[in-house]
Amino acid sequence: MLESCRNAQERWGGVHQLIDRWLQARHELIKVFDSLHAQEDDAQRRPKDLQTFCQHLLDYVSTGHFEVYEQLLRQASDFNDQRGLDLAKQIYPRIEAITEQAVAFNDRCPKGRCAEDPALAHELQHLGQLLHERFELEDCMIEVLHNAHRQAAEQLSS
Repeated sequence: MLESCRNAQERWGGVHQLIDRWLQARHELIKVFDSLHAQEDDAQRRPKDLQTFCQHLLDYVSTGHFEVYEQLLRQASDFNDQRGLDLAKQIYPRIEAITEQAVAFNDRCPKGRCAEDPALAHELQHLGQLLHERFELEDCMIEVLHNAHRQAAEQLSS
C-alpha cells in the first residue's frame, strides 16, 4: 500500500497544495496502519496506537470529503469536464460507503478502547482492504480530473 502512495505522490505531487497535503496525510495514515497491523498479537496493540490510527483515519477521510473532492468537482465543473463529473458520480458512492465503514470503525473504538478485542485483527485486515480500494478510486479520480484540467489549461494558454 505504501508503494502505491509513493507512486501517486510522484504522479501528482505539486499539482495543487491541497492534493499534496492530502497525499502526505495518506502516506502518514498508511504508516500508522502498517505499524498497528504489524502488532500481530491483540495484546500488543496499545489503545494509544489505535487512537492515533483512528485520528489519522478520520482526518484523511474528512479532508477527502470536505475539501479535496469538493475542489476536484468544482474544477471539473469550471472546465466543463463532463467525463470527470461522470466518473465522480460513478465512483463517489463507493468512496462514501468506505468512508461510512471507516467512521463506524472509529466509533466502535473510541479512544482505542477496542485494542484487546479478539475481532480487531480481522477488522483491521478488512479495513486495510477497503482503504486500498479507496486509494485506487481516489487515484483514478485525481488522474482523470487532473489530466483533463491540465489539457484544458494548456489549450487556454495557447
